Amino acid sequence: MAGGGRARPNILVTGTPGTGKTTTCSLLSDATGVCHINVGDLVREKGLHDGWDEEFECHIINEDLVCDELEDKMEDGGIIVDYHGCDFFPERWFDCVVVLQTDNSILHDRLSSRGYMGPKLINNIECEIFQVLLEEAKASYPEDIVIALQSDTVEDISRNVTKLTEWFNNWRPL
Repeated sequence: MAGGGRARPNILVTGTPGTGKTTTCSLLSDATGVCHINVGDLVREKGLHDGWDEEFECHIINEDLVCDELEDKMEDGGIIVDYHGCDFFPERWFDCVVVLQTDNSILHDRLSSRGYMGPKLINNIECEIFQVLLEEAKASYPEDIVIALQSDTVEDISRNVTKLTEWFNNWRPL
């Protein structure tokens, strides 16, 4: 059950790379005073991976090791998790699942400026076009905790942080 005895909620912020997850999470963490965990950084820092994917130029994360690393922190509550996938995290961990979405032309420019090209760029744009992460979130968590938010501009990010801060401040454990 979500909230299972936690004093503060856990939030998962997911979305295609380049949708503003880390920026949103950092600002939300500052606004609420809770811990922001960037799973990609955690994987690199703690070696929670099974090697390197040459085609997509990224680590192959070991989902079991990531979940083992996060388990105790998640039980305590007050955690914002930032990752571009969501289907391997236990449902009980989260009280709110946010899927950030970005217009494809804006996303293309953001990813290109990060050096994404070839299959990595195409795959991520296609994921956004087909709303893969929104569908993954809806299939993995109760629909009433899944929120899709547009994240095209600085104003969108600010509005999203305000909305999520209000949700956080009004949250009550079950």
